[in-house]
Amino acid sequence: MTRLSVNINKIATLRNSRGGNNPNLVQVAKDCERFGAQGITVHPRPDERHIRYDDVFALKKIVTTEFNIEGNCQEQKFIDLVLANKPEQVTLVPDVLGQITSNHGWDTISNQQYLKEIIKVFKNAGIRVSIFVDPVVEMLEAAATTGTDRIELYTEAYAHNYSADKETAIAPYVKAAETAQKLGLGINAGHDLDLHNLQYFAQNIPALDEVSIGHALISDALYYGLENTIQMYLRLLA
Repeated sequence: MTRLSVNINKIATLRNSRGGNNPNLVQVAKDCERFGAQGITVHPRPDERHIRYDDVFALKKIVTTEFNIEGNCQEQKFIDLVLANKPEQVTLVPDVLGQITSNHGWDTISNQQYLKEIIKVFKNAGIRVSIFVDPVVEMLEAAATTGTDRIELYTEAYAHNYSADKETAIAPYVKAAETAQKLGLGINAGHDLDLHNLQYFAQNIPALDEVSIGHALISDALYYGLENTIQMYLRLLA
């Protein structure tokens, strides 16, 4: 069964918009787990515009499922944060400074040596590593030689094209997942997955370990409530 990790960045964005501690990020994380989420994901950025670095320390103390920290490992501050907290998983994303949201995977060919070195740093600390990749077979093949445990398929293209032609939209992801499976890589996925496109994706991607969903899930919770929304997403993954 594919696990659901809830990205709580948007909760932090709402909190930060007014200052103070409403909504309480730690309590929301606890409630997400209580409502059935099998993981909590955060993606701190250097400007701390949503998740703050001290949030990560607070969350590490209370998360009882799987804690996944995403971010730009080319920032030493991020590396130090992850090593200080030792989450179950770190997801390496090739963000650039000031980027609004992640919008591309690693070029695992040109960044091969760098990825080998940084992945070793985290694995030596006992942290499972996943790297963000586009659904391109060559990038999957190169990812397999970096030492990473998993890849996270960047699903924005699938989500964007789903309504027009879902079979065409998912085709490169199926091929990428099959390649990853043959190479012995675990498979995660995330970005723009929602109540409309998630089930088809999960049903067609072999050996899908985990999806990380934030923006759509938190937006849906405004209408359906957080507990009900998490259950809705879990049913699509069952």
